[in-house]
Parts: sequence; C-alpha cells; structure tokens
Amino acid sequence: MTGQVPIETSASSGENAPWRDPRLSPAERAKALIPLMTLEEKVAQLVGVWVGADASGGGVAPHQSDMAGVDWSTVIRNGLGQLTRPFGSAPVDPVAGARSLAASQAQIVAASRFGIPAQVHEECLTGFAAWRATVYPTPLSWGASFDPELIEEMAGHIGRSLRAAGVHQGLSPVVDVTRDYRWGRTEETIGEDPFLVGTMGAAYVRGVEGAGVVATLKHFAGYAASRGGRNLAPVAMGSRELADTVLPPFEMALRLGGARSVMNSYAEIDGVPVAADESLLTGLLRDEWGFSGTVVSDYFAIRFLERLHRVAAGPADAAALALRAGIDVELPTVDTFGTPLIEAVKAGDVDEALIDRALLRVLTQKAELGLLDEDWQPLPGDAEELRLDGPAAQDVALRLARQSIVLLRNTGAILPLAAHQRVALVGPVADDPMAMLGCYTFPAHVGPHPEHGLGVEVPSLRAALAQVIPDLTYAPGCDISGDDTSGIEAAVAAAAAADVCVLAVGDRAGLFGRGTSGEGCDATDLNLPGVQPELVRAVLATGTPVVLVLLAGRPYALGAEADAAAGIVCAFFPGQRGGQALAEVLTGAVNPSGRLPVSVPRDAGGLPSTYLSPPLGRRSEVSSVDPTPAFPFGHGLGYTTFEWSDAGVQGPADWPVDGEVTVGITVRNTGSRPGAEVVQLYLHDPVAQTTRPVVRLIGYVRVPLEPGQAARATFTVPADLTSFTGIGGRRIVEPGDVELRFGRSSADVAAALPLRLTGAERAVGHERDLQPLVRVDRISSEEATG
Repeated sequence: MTGQVPIETSASSGENAPWRDPRLSPAERAKALIPLMTLEEKVAQLVGVWVGADASGGGVAPHQSDMAGVDWSTVIRNGLGQLTRPFGSAPVDPVAGARSLAASQAQIVAASRFGIPAQVHEECLTGFAAWRATVYPTPLSWGASFDPELIEEMAGHIGRSLRAAGVHQGLSPVVDVTRDYRWGRTEETIGEDPFLVGTMGAAYVRGVEGAGVVATLKHFAGYAASRGGRNLAPVAMGSRELADTVLPPFEMALRLGGARSVMNSYAEIDGVPVAADESLLTGLLRDEWGFSGTVVSDYFAIRFLERLHRVAAGPADAAALALRAGIDVELPTVDTFGTPLIEAVKAGDVDEALIDRALLRVLTQKAELGLLDEDWQPLPGDAEELRLDGPAAQDVALRLARQSIVLLRNTGAILPLAAHQRVALVGPVADDPMAMLGCYTFPAHVGPHPEHGLGVEVPSLRAALAQVIPDLTYAPGCDISGDDTSGIEAAVAAAAAADVCVLAVGDRAGLFGRGTSGEGCDATDLNLPGVQPELVRAVLATGTPVVLVLLAGRPYALGAEADAAAGIVCAFFPGQRGGQALAEVLTGAVNPSGRLPVSVPRDAGGLPSTYLSPPLGRRSEVSSVDPTPAFPFGHGLGYTTFEWSDAGVQGPADWPVDGEVTVGITVRNTGSRPGAEVVQLYLHDPVAQTTRPVVRLIGYVRVPLEPGQAARATFTVPADLTSFTGIGGRRIVEPGDVELRFGRSSADVAAALPLRLTGAERAVGHERDLQPLVRVDRISSEEATG
C-alpha cells in the first residue's frame, strides 16, 4: 500500500543491509533500498533545501521570495536529497562553513530512518562560489584561451576545493552556445561556436569529475537562444539549429567529459517548456544518448511551469509534468515535489513508478559518491586546514587570465607601452576590482558585504599598472551606467596631457538588473552602457594615441570612432588576477595569445549575427545592412609574427564518408619574441542539401614557439565531423566537394585544401566521432632551413 511504513529490521536499515554493501554496484544498492522506503521517504530524496535563502527578497534567484523558507526539523525527518549552497549564500569562513555543513549532515543522518546524508551542491562557474575562494576568469575567457588542457587543470582545482569542503556536486559548466550577445548571460557561455564550447566544456567536466565531484551541464537546452536576447524568454528555433548548434556541446561534455548530471533550461522551445519536455529530457537525453545520471531542475523551474509558462494548473500538476518529462530532483528547495506531489500520488493522479524511476537515479549517484556507505564521514579529514585560495590555484587563475586576453588591434606598434611614457588611465572600470569578476563569482552573485570585503585580493587595472608605470595619471570619466557626463572633461584633460591614454570601458556584473552584464541583465543593443560611448569619442578626439581596453561580459560594438584607436585589448571578466595579467600584456611582460570566442560586431543593432551564418546571413547586394563584424570569431594578435606554410593533405584528396583524412600545416615564429599561435581548422561545404554555415570550426591547437622555432600541426579528421542534419531530419555525412581551411581566424584563411567526400550518403548518430586527432611536432632548425 502506498505510504505504508515497512517494519524496520537490521536487514533493512542496519549495517548488514544490502544497500550498505560496497561490494554491490551503486545501482544494485539503490534497487535494494527503494522497496524499504515509504512514499514520504522516497520523495524526500528528490528535493533540495536552501537553508540560507533570503525569503524576504529577490536574493540570488528569481521569485525567491515566493518560494523560499522551510522548517528545518520538519523537512529532514524523512531524509533529504540535497543541501543547496551552504557556502554560497552568505560570507562564511571556509573552516567554519565546513564544520557547520558537517553538523547539518549529522542532523540529517540522525533525523531519518535510513541515515542517508544529503548530496551538497554549489555553484562553481568561475571557481567555488564561496567567500575566500579563488576567482578564476569567466567562461568567455576560457573560450578565448583556446586551451582545453588549462581549463581541465583549473577545473581540477575547483573540484578538489569543493570536495575538501564537503560538497559533492557543482552546477557547472554552462555549455550553451551564445546566439545573441544582448543576452545578459553571454558572459557565462564559452562562445558562439559549438565545437569550441563542446571541447572546453568537456575539459572542464573532466577536471571536476576527476576530483570526485558531479559536474552539472547547464542549461539543457536552448536557453541562450532566447528571442530578443531576453532572459527566460521564448525560443524561436528550428530543429536543425537545435540539432547542429545547440545540442553538440552537451553531447561532447557527456561523452568526452563524463558529466553525471544535467540541469534543465528555463526556456520554452516552440511553445514547450523544457522542464515539461519528455521528448528532450527522456527521449533524446536518455533513450537516444544513453545518459544515466541525474537531471536536476534549474532553480524553481518546476513551479515556473505553473507561474510563468502556464502549462500547469497548480503545483501538483507542475510536479507531475516535470517527473514525467524526466526531472529527478527539484532545486533549490522543497516545493512542488513536497506535499503537492505526495498528495497527488496518494490520490492516484501520479504514478508512484515515476517517483521510483527518479529515486533510482538519485540513490545510484549517492552510492557512487559514498553517501550510502556505513563509514561515511561528514567532515573531510583535513577540513581544519581548509584553504580555498592557495598559491597553486592563483597560479592557474593568472595563467588563464594571461592566455585569455585578446589583442584586437595594434596600429603603429603602440603596444607594448614604453616605460618612459606618460600614461593616462581613464575610464569607469579602470579602478574597479569588480570589473574583473563575472556574475557567478561570489562577490557579484551574493552581493556586497562591506564588513567582509571581497574575500580575495582583486587588484584593479589601475593598481596593477601603477606597479610598473611610474608616470600614471587617472581619471574615471564617468560611471559604468547612468547619464552623468560631468567627469568627461577631466578625463579628456588627462588624456591630452599624456603620451598615451589607456581607456578602460565595459561592464559591471550583477543579477537581475543590478549590473550591466549577468543573469537578468540583458541589453537592448550592443552600445557600451551609459555614457561610455560619449567618453570614448571625447578621449579619441584629443589626438593622443589611445589604447582601448574592454573589460566586459559580452562583445560591444565600439562604433566607427573606435577605428581611431591605436590599440584595442579585450578581456572577458578575467578573474582575481586579471588586473595583473592586463598590466603585463599592456607593458609587454606577456605576449598576448587570446583569440575571440565571439565576434565583435561593428554595429550595435545588427542582430543576431554570429559567424556561423549561411551565405544569406553574410553581406549581400539585397540588403543595406552589412553584418560583417569589426573583428571575427577566432581573431587575435600578438607581439611577434608567424609564418604559415606547406599546408597539405597526407594521401589522396578522396575522403571516404566513413573514413578520415589527415591534413597539416607548418607554423614558424618569425619574430623576436616567444609567442603562441592558435591554428584553427574550419570546414567549408560549398553545396549541401540544406543551407550550411560558410565556415565552421572543427579543430584547433595552441602552438607555443620560441623565436625562429617551427612546428607542424597535423589534424586527422573523421568524416563524421562534416555531418549535419539533412533534409529528412537525420544527421548525415553527405558525399561531395568540401574544403578544409587553415585559418588565423574564421575570416583569415591561410590555406584551403579541396577534398571530395566519396561514397553513399551515410547516417550517423550519437556515437559518431566528435573531434579530430591533433598532434604538434617540433621541427629542428636543420629541417626548418632544409
């Protein structure tokens, strides 16, 4: 009978219970436990509790005040599935936080019949989102680095810090492909290209999962393609855009990374909210792709089926829709999966088998994490020495910041700055440490706590430049947002009196309108916020050489006036060591090697227009609007020069539709400084049965070289990488002529290699090859001159 309490015996809840036996597989242990549980105990494992949530206001989630607040002693008496953000809701000393978490876990274990601890989750997009934890560069900076090995190293540090604090699950990475830069969460995406997003996302997952922490892919799927760039807005998307652009990064992060959790998107696609979409969350994700982990709801997403989407008549209806679709856990706190769901099951309106299906996945994952073990300990052994911002982590943050800074322009070799120059530093983000931090960093996400400070040292650009430039003057000019122009006159005077002016403009990250970038901070166009465009025009008009520095969460159209800038440097919220990295790039201590993960538009209103456009999306004679970007995807300069040569195909130009082809190119550093070139490989499909992007990235590799040194980059490319969704709705490899193009960017082609795919049209599925095999071979000086 539903809800009947089994007779408690040592075999069911004691140390000899089969579900406690580590010799059994996690799934076997979960299956042994489920029949012993009451309905209330089952449902308790499918919810989280957010003890630190502020029920009095918006806090850090939309509609939080409507749905937060629970009675702790009541909610844990039947057990608890998850604890939500015990470190990430307010400043807490790491050691004190670990002790408090251990005490909470002890209460959970003691209060319920089976003594199962909660699975603890935290945000970790730019590092463990906790006070005094290292703040790494934001995901757009990951993409700019074109360095998956470094991303995996960073993620390993993040995962180990989570695990050391008693956290089991991280709500990262975001593998949405940005489709409209006006969307406030563009800063959370890795870029506009699915291959770049997928390879970087998979690298992040490998690092976190390798540390024993569950990585959660966000936001499945379509969230970043909202109409008008508005957060949580409807998505107008065809099946091919979904299949060929949006879904591949999730496939890559699951197959190449091993992610064990997925979070649903808030979006509705063609009128169906993802949280209620069985075809997507079960049919595609589980039945076709074979995913066996947990699907967790985005915060309050299940209740939103009633409140926002209006596809559910009430909380029980919303819970039923979500369970049937395939959501296993309601986050952040118990709501529709609480009393409404229990009453619906007892009334016969919801099949208890749906609860058991979700519970099997949840308990299997808890067994994998050791949470069903008899000897589980609530406090990690070294918790008393817990430090979340150590030297090794800071070193990774600094290296990633350096590699992610993109030099867009350097006319007249104005950069690096000369030591003897008088430098004016101007702009609203020039002396703002928060300009280094994205929305999902602890200081920006949780909000100001002046009595606690930022928790980590975050030098501003001004503080970092002052260490290396003795003659530095400063004027902010204006605020990041707002319409006050009274400071522009002083900024102009400072620029006019200097040999060179560094003009720093951009964003402040925040939540739900509290910033100019971040969740809920969407833009109506891509002009710089506030009166910053007026500041840029005024400073450029002085005639002093200007280096424009963009510190932002999205690319901005800098306007035709910016063509007068002698140099342009772009950094996407580069983290706590970003100020130092920027100063090093500006002064030449570091040779920039970042490449754009998004295009920089020329016009503020020509949207949306990523580089993945088919021919009709490019410049044409039938429209007066030219969408050609000011700087294309993949673009980036440095302080040395590289020569590309000897591009070729190993073997015949015929490429079997079920085979592979190997292509290579030689890169030589012809300058006087060490540097890193990023070799990018693009596919061009001139004729296909559906319209295709003119070019799309299918491979890349960073090649660091000393002056005079050369290396050969070789890519073995499976034909599967040419696949796309054909006219019949299946993913196919189509025979015919194609080109593989080596590019310095998506618009700067160094060599084009014509090939012909041969054989019959071939259907491919989820098990297709997802990336090429890449190798880099150094060339000796004798070979280079021979």
